[in-house]
Amino acid sequence: MPILVMKFGGTSVANLDRIRRVAKRVGVEVAKGYDVIVIVSAMAGKTNELVGFVEETSPLFDAREYDAVVSSGENVTAGLMALTLQEMDVPARSWQGWQVPLQTTSAHSAARIVDIPTENILRKFEEGMKVAVVAGFQGVSPEGRITTLGRGGSDTTAVAFAAAFDAERCDIYTDVDGVYTTDPRICDKARKLDRIAFEEMLELASLGAKVLQTRSVELAMRYNVKLRVLSSFEEQSDEAGTLVCDEEEIMELNVVSGVAHSRDEAKMTLISVADRPGIAAAIFMPLSEAGVNVDMIVQNISEDGRTDMTFSCPTNQVARAEEALKKAKDSGDINFHDIVEDTEVCKISVVGIGMRSHTGVAAKMFKVLSDEGINIKVITTSEIKISVLIDRKYMELAVQALHDAFELDKVS
Repeated sequence: MPILVMKFGGTSVANLDRIRRVAKRVGVEVAKGYDVIVIVSAMAGKTNELVGFVEETSPLFDAREYDAVVSSGENVTAGLMALTLQEMDVPARSWQGWQVPLQTTSAHSAARIVDIPTENILRKFEEGMKVAVVAGFQGVSPEGRITTLGRGGSDTTAVAFAAAFDAERCDIYTDVDGVYTTDPRICDKARKLDRIAFEEMLELASLGAKVLQTRSVELAMRYNVKLRVLSSFEEQSDEAGTLVCDEEEIMELNVVSGVAHSRDEAKMTLISVADRPGIAAAIFMPLSEAGVNVDMIVQNISEDGRTDMTFSCPTNQVARAEEALKKAKDSGDINFHDIVEDTEVCKISVVGIGMRSHTGVAAKMFKVLSDEGINIKVITTSEIKISVLIDRKYMELAVQALHDAFELDKVS
């Protein structure tokens, strides 16, 4: 039988009524002739509750025990889903990560998937099981300890299973009905896309779109897994949701497919840094070791052997970045006059595969922002993306203006 992977997020399985609704949807796919692998998240809010229990119990917790606790939410959902399907006379059983076994690295709370052997589940399919309900977000380390994949890890689990089992498709069910040209809460003209290329989705996910977890899109692109993003709260048709696929499967590539935003950004500038070979490494290695997620980087023209270095990072990492840089200065690795922080900025990005073959996108973007009186603080570009840092108070205005300017509400 062909295999279909279906992933349901926390809001989709938030209570028993929703689990029953999801189980009926799974039953429909079984009736179509699929063997189904269902990947489930913990019920909405459960993981946060479990994390709170751990932190209250042991502020300096053992990461191995942390994973043992926080992974239990998915186990509960998987068992309840399997029981619900059995009540519907659908042959199903639950699988925890170690039972598959989903093999990972030993990096607790941020493990990477190493291998997913298919023998155990395939044998059960051959014996008559129709649905394997797998607890997402978790695996087992080489040492035999439970591991977790980090927040959003159930998306990654689903795509990895689809790749390992050569599934026909991987359907990601969430609380939105697809991928939009921008955030519908900000722009009421936002339009749902029927299809989007892997690279565009990867950029949008990394730039702030919360529909799919970045690692899951990377994995789907690497193994060419067709992803479909759907709502678990609406009736479905074969054309529902948004298909994330190879760009060759999209008839007409848009110049710009979407406008993304990231609200909680900060801009940090090192004033008067010695301009010498290796200075960038001396600055960004300590930041990397401190776990600071640096994004946009700009270096000014050198004058009298000194330069300014600007970068962006999430606002909640500013203190960590400042501490790492001051330590590097105290140790003599780098020398700078001062650190200037701006925590009231946001990142706005336009993304589109069509930028590769069209000119003028950057000029148009900058003109639109200028016409709205919005000053650009930092600019970075890639082959299919242009990102700018602007004052946070202009975020919604910028998103709406760019969405209108690139006519993203219209079907090309």
